[in-house]
Amino acid sequence: MRLRTLPLSTAGIALGIMLACAGHDVPWYVILLTVLTTISLQILSNLSNELGDWLSGVDGQGRQGPKYSMESGGMDEFQMRSCIRITVLVCCILGLGMIRASFKTIFCIESESLVVLGAAAIWAAMHYTLGKNPYGYRGLGDLFVFIFFGLVPVTGGYFVCSHTIDYRTLIAGTAIGLFSVGVLNVNNIRDMESDAANRVTIPLKLGIRRARIYHTLLILLGWVAMTVFTVLRTHGWQPYIYFVTLPLYIKHLTGVWKLEGRQLDPMLPMLVISTFVFSLLAGTGFLIL
Repeated sequence: MRLRTLPLSTAGIALGIMLACAGHDVPWYVILLTVLTTISLQILSNLSNELGDWLSGVDGQGRQGPKYSMESGGMDEFQMRSCIRITVLVCCILGLGMIRASFKTIFCIESESLVVLGAAAIWAAMHYTLGKNPYGYRGLGDLFVFIFFGLVPVTGGYFVCSHTIDYRTLIAGTAIGLFSVGVLNVNNIRDMESDAANRVTIPLKLGIRRARIYHTLLILLGWVAMTVFTVLRTHGWQPYIYFVTLPLYIKHLTGVWKLEGRQLDPMLPMLVISTFVFSLLAGTGFLIL
């Protein structure tokens, strides 16, 4: 399930929920179901990605990252497909439960819109590396990560919990989305050698130096977006407490520029945890305002 990346899936949804709680009374069970739905979608994505990479031969001997279940022989294809089917079912049950708990019915325009969005999220989670034409092998992973790890969880989480749409949350979602794309980009920079024969990624298109410049821009623009959101949303100082995470991002960028190959692996969980803490502090700042 790749537990070290699961905090990234909760970063955006946590921020969306906390922004909603800052101005609305949100039942605890809606919060719980929203978080569980998000985590289940991330697990589905991780399982599907592993199966897709295994079937395509991406997870071969040249891969620089950690060993996963199928690569190490811990699971076979049938077992992994069974896990994926079960996880899809769990996603559907939790997602429908979340919508029902929040809106009290599935049969209203808001609920039906979320059902469609949830179906899209399940499709995106499964087809990054699975299927006849996986978008992750065509250099489109960055776009889908930006949408489903940034815009959707922050703005969608806010909507589920508050029943209102605040278009400013798209700016906050942009920040989390850019950081999330950064996580994918570190992974792709690390695996450039093994990916070259089987897939197309942004680092492979740009080359190592430009990929690092691209990564730096992702982090810088993420910080700019969150700062703009904070300025637009409040005049107090409390929401700016997420700036205490800035040294972590600086250390991360330093590592991305200095390290290569397998040495880059620690930079991935560092950005995941930094983004998770960043989101929690940003949300806490608005709660205590």
